[in-house]
Amino acid sequence: MLYLHDVWVNWFEGEENGYNVSPFHEWRKSDGIEILDQAPILFIDDKTFQYIENDLQDIPQTMLDQIYQRAYIRKNQERQQLDYACVITNGSSILTFDTMGYHIPIRKSRLIPRQERLVLDLIEGRAAKTYPIPAHSDKEFHILSLPPEYMVGLTRRERQLKQLLMIALDQLEVASCSEEVRYWLTEWAPEQYHLIKKMTFSEAWEKLYRDLVTGWSIKHEIFCKQIIKGQAFYEDIWEREHEPYSTKSLRF
Repeated sequence: MLYLHDVWVNWFEGEENGYNVSPFHEWRKSDGIEILDQAPILFIDDKTFQYIENDLQDIPQTMLDQIYQRAYIRKNQERQQLDYACVITNGSSILTFDTMGYHIPIRKSRLIPRQERLVLDLIEGRAAKTYPIPAHSDKEFHILSLPPEYMVGLTRRERQLKQLLMIALDQLEVASCSEEVRYWLTEWAPEQYHLIKKMTFSEAWEKLYRDLVTGWSIKHEIFCKQIIKGQAFYEDIWEREHEPYSTKSLRF
C-alpha cells in the first residue's frame, strides 16, 4: 500500500458537497490545520471518488477494511491511530477523509499543492481500483444544498455568503407572506415594481430564487446584507466573512 507522510489537513466537517471543501489557496490563518503523520493512498475509480467527495453516505466496506488503523495523526508530539482515514484520488482530483470512527466521511480536506503532486507521482503507472458502492438513495440537491453548477467559480467567501442568502430565501418561503416576498423582490428588481405587485406569493418567490441562485455579484452581496439585517446569528456570519483575516490565506 502507498502512504503519504506529514500530511497537512484542514478538516471541513459534515460537508456533503465537495465544493465546500476548500482548496489550499483558500485556507485561512484561523483554520485549525492538523498533521497526519501517515495516511494510506488509494487510487480509486471516478464513480467512487465522486460518491465520497460529494455525499455523506457509507464508504464501501472493502475500502474501510483496507485502510483500518493505517493512518496516524500527530498531536502534542504523540502519534495517535485513526480508524478510517486516507487520501483518495481518481487520478486528477485528490481528497483526504476521516470518518472519526464511523463509516461515513465526516471530515474532508484537500492537500497542499506539493503533496498533491506527490500523490499523482506515486500512482503513476498504476490502475485505479473499483469499489462496490453500498445501496444508497440518490443525492438530491435543494436550496440549502445547491447543485455544483451554481457554485462554480465562486471563492470561499462568496460560497459562504451565497449559502447564507439561500437560507434567508428558504425562510421567506416557509413564512409564506406575499407582501414580504414582493417587498424583497422589489428591492432586488425595483424597475419591475408594477409587475411584482400583481404577482402571487409563488410567482414572486420563484422569480426571486431564479434571479439570485445564478452567479454572484456585488448586487447579490448587498442584497444578502439587507435581507439578513436584524438576525444576529446571520449577521455574525456576514461579519466573519468580511473581517480582514477572511481574505488572508496561509503561506508556507
